[in-house]
Amino acid sequence: VQLQASGGGLVQAGDSLRLSCTISARDFRTYAVGWFRQAPGKKREGLSCISSSDGSASYADSAKGRFTISRDNAKNTVYLQLNSLKPEDTAVYYCAADYNANCHYIEYLYDYWGQGTQVTVSS
Repeated sequence: VQLQASGGGLVQAGDSLRLSCTISARDFRTYAVGWFRQAPGKKREGLSCISSSDGSASYADSAKGRFTISRDNAKNTVYLQLNSLKPEDTAVYYCAADYNANCHYIEYLYDYWGQGTQVTVSS
Protein backbone atom coordinates (compact mmCIF):
# COMPACT_ATOMS: atom_id res chain seq x y z
CA VAL A 1 0.00 0.00 0.00
CA GLN A 2 1.38 3.40 -1.00
CA LEU A 3 0.09 6.88 -0.26
CA GLN A 4 0.81 9.88 -2.46
CA ALA A 5 0.06 13.30 -1.01
CA SER A 6 -0.09 16.28 -3.34
CA GLY A 7 -1.60 19.71 -3.78
CA GLY A 8 0.58 21.82 -1.55
CA GLY A 9 2.15 25.07 -2.61
CA LEU A 10 2.92 28.70 -1.82
CA VAL A 11 -0.18 30.83 -1.31
CA GLN A 12 -1.16 34.10 0.31
CA ALA A 13 -3.15 34.47 3.49
CA GLY A 14 -6.85 34.00 2.80
CA ASP A 15 -6.29 31.70 -0.17
CA SER A 16 -7.43 28.10 -0.49
CA LEU A 17 -5.77 24.83 -1.41
CA ARG A 18 -7.04 21.31 -1.95
CA LEU A 19 -4.73 18.54 -0.86
CA SER A 20 -5.10 15.06 -2.29
CA CYS A 21 -4.06 11.71 -0.87
CA THR A 22 -4.19 8.91 -3.42
CA ILE A 23 -3.89 5.41 -2.01
CA SER A 24 -2.81 2.40 -4.01
CA ALA A 25 -4.88 -0.33 -2.39
CA ARG A 26 -7.41 -2.74 -3.81
CA ASP A 27 -9.59 -2.33 -0.75
CA PHE A 28 -9.37 1.45 -0.42
CA ARG A 29 -12.81 1.62 1.21
CA THR A 30 -11.56 -0.36 4.19
CA TYR A 31 -8.99 2.26 5.23
CA ALA A 32 -9.58 5.15 7.57
CA VAL A 33 -7.52 8.12 6.42
CA GLY A 34 -6.14 10.90 8.55
CA TRP A 35 -4.48 14.19 7.71
CA PHE A 36 -1.69 15.52 9.91
CA ARG A 37 0.70 18.42 9.70
CA GLN A 38 4.06 19.35 11.14
CA ALA A 39 5.25 22.93 11.33
CA PRO A 40 8.96 23.75 11.74
CA GLY A 41 10.06 23.11 15.32
CA LYS A 42 6.70 21.71 16.35
CA LYS A 43 5.23 18.27 16.95
CA ARG A 44 3.07 16.69 14.29
CA GLU A 45 -0.61 17.26 14.94
CA GLY A 46 -3.76 15.55 13.72
CA LEU A 47 -6.13 17.73 11.72
CA SER A 48 -8.90 15.61 10.33
CA CYS A 49 -9.81 12.03 9.61
CA ILE A 50 -12.45 10.05 7.81
CA SER A 51 -13.50 6.58 8.83
CA SER A 52 -13.56 3.44 6.71
CA SER A 53 -16.98 2.22 7.80
CA ASP A 54 -19.45 5.02 7.20
CA GLY A 55 -17.26 7.83 5.92
CA SER A 56 -17.86 9.92 9.01
CA ALA A 57 -15.42 12.74 9.51
CA SER A 58 -13.76 14.34 12.48
CA TYR A 59 -11.85 17.60 12.88
CA ALA A 60 -9.37 18.88 15.39
CA ASP A 61 -10.05 22.31 16.83
CA SER A 62 -7.40 23.86 14.60
CA ALA A 63 -9.22 22.57 11.52
CA LYS A 64 -12.84 23.16 12.42
CA GLY A 65 -14.63 25.67 10.26
CA ARG A 66 -11.85 26.08 7.68
CA PHE A 67 -10.84 22.58 6.57
CA THR A 68 -13.06 19.92 4.98
CA ILE A 69 -12.18 16.27 4.45
CA SER A 70 -13.84 14.07 1.84
CA ARG A 71 -13.19 10.81 0.06
CA ASP A 72 -13.82 9.63 -3.48
CA ASN A 73 -13.81 5.84 -3.38
CA ALA A 74 -13.93 5.63 -7.17
CA LYS A 75 -10.62 7.49 -7.37
CA ASN A 76 -8.99 5.96 -4.27
CA THR A 77 -8.44 9.51 -3.06
CA VAL A 78 -9.08 11.49 0.10
CA TYR A 79 -9.11 15.27 -0.11
CA LEU A 80 -8.49 17.99 2.43
CA GLN A 81 -9.87 21.36 1.40
CA LEU A 82 -8.04 24.19 3.13
CA ASN A 83 -9.83 27.54 3.17
CA SER A 84 -8.98 30.95 4.62
CA LEU A 85 -5.36 29.92 5.04
CA LYS A 86 -3.23 31.72 7.61
CA PRO A 87 0.56 31.99 7.93
CA GLU A 88 0.36 29.69 10.96
CA ASP A 89 -0.97 26.95 8.65
CA THR A 90 2.50 26.73 7.10
CA ALA A 91 3.63 23.12 7.55
CA VAL A 92 4.26 19.82 5.83
CA TYR A 93 0.93 18.03 5.51
CA TYR A 94 0.81 14.25 5.69
CA CYS A 95 -1.86 11.69 5.05
CA ALA A 96 -1.97 8.28 6.70
CA ALA A 97 -4.11 5.17 6.37
CA ASP A 98 -5.30 2.70 9.01
CA TYR A 99 -6.89 -0.54 7.90
CA ASN A 100 -10.47 -1.18 8.92
CA ALA A 101 -10.57 1.57 11.48
CA ASN A 102 -12.69 4.38 12.73
CA CYS A 103 -11.46 7.93 12.84
CA HIS A 104 -8.61 8.72 15.25
CA TYR A 105 -5.40 10.74 15.62
CA ILE A 106 -3.17 8.11 17.24
CA GLU A 107 -0.16 8.25 14.95
CA TYR A 108 1.44 4.92 15.82
CA LEU A 109 -1.74 3.07 14.92
CA TYR A 110 -1.65 4.25 11.31
CA ASP A 111 -0.24 1.53 9.09
CA TYR A 112 0.88 3.63 6.14
CA TRP A 113 2.06 7.22 5.61
CA GLY A 114 2.48 9.45 2.62
CA GLN A 115 5.60 11.49 1.99
CA GLY A 116 4.05 14.85 2.85
CA THR A 117 3.29 17.95 0.84
CA GLN A 118 4.52 21.43 1.78
CA VAL A 119 2.02 24.22 2.36
CA THR A 120 3.47 27.71 2.77
CA VAL A 121 1.21 30.66 3.52
CA SER A 122 2.63 34.16 3.20
CA SER A 123 1.19 37.15 5.02
